[in-house]
Amino acid sequence: MSKKVMFLTQAAVIAAIYVVLIIVFEPISFGEIQVRVAEALTVLPFFTPAAIPGVTIGCLIGNMIGGSIMDMIFGTLATLIAAVASYALRKNRYLVPIPPIVSNMLIIPWVLKYAYELPFSIPFLMLSVGIGEVISCGVLGLALLTALKACRGINWTPWKANAAR
Repeated sequence: MSKKVMFLTQAAVIAAIYVVLIIVFEPISFGEIQVRVAEALTVLPFFTPAAIPGVTIGCLIGNMIGGSIMDMIFGTLATLIAAVASYALRKNRYLVPIPPIVSNMLIIPWVLKYAYELPFSIPFLMLSVGIGEVISCGVLGLALLTALKACRGINWTPWKANAAR
């Protein structure tokens, strides 16, 4: 398989998984108190640069499903910034979840305040979004990263081994 096809396939699969997670966990993916489980995927740039367009497009589609136009623009921008910064920090896996936490904590409260006209203060929204991001990226994302890193050396094509018999 060519590198371009592999890149596009990885990006498409990551985007699709992101969207599915948004749909499945929609009640907790939006609002002033949110734990967007799909954001755990923002650690995937640790493994492949294809995760950058993957999570970005997944976020855009997810925000089309349950968000506003401001969410589609600025929420997607926050995820793009986070994915690029996570890729840049990939040499230390413990730093990879930090960019999504910070970028969403700084950008999303403004979207919630002005696009959804929530009555809460920006500092409160930063705190609530930050806590949700720590759970989704810091805890779930780091657990995903650790699990995938441990599985990296496993031969994922057992049918080839069985076909040789």
